[in-house]
Amino acid sequence: MSQAKKLYIKTYGCQMNVYDSERMAEALGASGYVTTDCADDADMILLNTCHIREKAAEKVYSELGRFKTLKAANPDLRIGVAGCVAQAEGAEIMRRQPLVDLVVGPQTYHRLPAMEAAVRAGARPVDTDFPEEDKFDHLPRGPRAKRGPAAFLTVQEGCDKFCAFCVVPYTRGAEVSRPAARLVAEARDLVDRGVREITLLGQNVNAYHGAGPTGGDWSLARLIDALAEIDGLARIRFTTSHPNDMREDLIAAFADQPKLMPYLHLPVQSGSDRILKRMNRKHSAESYLALIARLRAARPDLMLSGDFIVGFPGETDADFDDTMALVRSVGYGQAYSFKYSARPGTPAAERKDMIADDVASARLARLQALLSDQQRAAQAAMVGRTVSVLFEKPGRLPGQMVGKSEYLHAVHVTDPRAAPGTIARVRIVSSGPNSLAGELA
Repeated sequence: MSQAKKLYIKTYGCQMNVYDSERMAEALGASGYVTTDCADDADMILLNTCHIREKAAEKVYSELGRFKTLKAANPDLRIGVAGCVAQAEGAEIMRRQPLVDLVVGPQTYHRLPAMEAAVRAGARPVDTDFPEEDKFDHLPRGPRAKRGPAAFLTVQEGCDKFCAFCVVPYTRGAEVSRPAARLVAEARDLVDRGVREITLLGQNVNAYHGAGPTGGDWSLARLIDALAEIDGLARIRFTTSHPNDMREDLIAAFADQPKLMPYLHLPVQSGSDRILKRMNRKHSAESYLALIARLRAARPDLMLSGDFIVGFPGETDADFDDTMALVRSVGYGQAYSFKYSARPGTPAAERKDMIADDVASARLARLQALLSDQQRAAQAAMVGRTVSVLFEKPGRLPGQMVGKSEYLHAVHVTDPRAAPGTIARVRIVSSGPNSLAGELA
């Protein structure tokens, strides 16, 4: 019996890349690969890349450079670049880095087994197509391995919004929603393998409009209701959403569907209407705040997260002050904030009124200080409350178990009754920088 080949995958960026890496591992599993956590003894290395942050491509080339010694020691080592940088750079990766054996985009990784076979035959394949076939239909079924208590499930890909700063429409393509029946079947399979919480993923997940089993399109709310009927599935989440696609039935689901967790990531990017227009966001600060009010009317304890870009081309001090005012008005439990960085090929990258780096850095520091204060306040408000925690894995200390509350806070307890996959009521006794400490109630 031949020895299994080892596959090392390094994943960058969003949760969707985490999901894609799992599917890549399953696809190559059909060719005899098993995953490893160590690149040093791998037979194949895949970098599943993200193109959102500044100098993303250069960071990938730097990472590839670290593998030169491994390739020199093992000429049979296969190295591939996948994901959004692969989509954006294509054959340029092959030209700049000769040690790369294959390049595959995020819509064609179902072709990895054939590409790997081509590499063994001496080719250096590049596949960054947007194929007509559904990649999910062509992924081989791997072994039904046990899973951890929480899992991701991609339900929608691509984006039609064309925000001026964003590369997603160019690297992931147009919005496509997967058929509802296939998603319910995949969710059932995950639950059968030990999953108790599923996070539904999409670049614009609340724009989901997948084909229903008996005709017509399902909304995300209808899909959530169908998934909630699966015995053993205790929790449902979704990310990332666009304010313009938050339908009334999805708002109502936060009030009516007990398996939908009270946490929502709803990016706004800026509090200035002038900057939002430049960003091509197609919503205003006022409409965003009105949406938040409707959501909180449906679920008063809803924990909100957001995304912010400071230093967007043309942003004035007054525009930035509008962003700070919006943050104070909303009160976020968590948020992600960044300085604007130009992505080649996007409309904003062509603008001439770029903001000086020191100005953008100063604004970012002020915004992050405010967001950190809000996050600490949200966590401190949990002290003394009893929350529901899905335990996922052992903590760093002996006997410690770590999980997530319904509000997505990390919670740790030291109690032999806490075990991975169990859901328990936990009384919060203290708040740390990034987690809560509790006792089983």
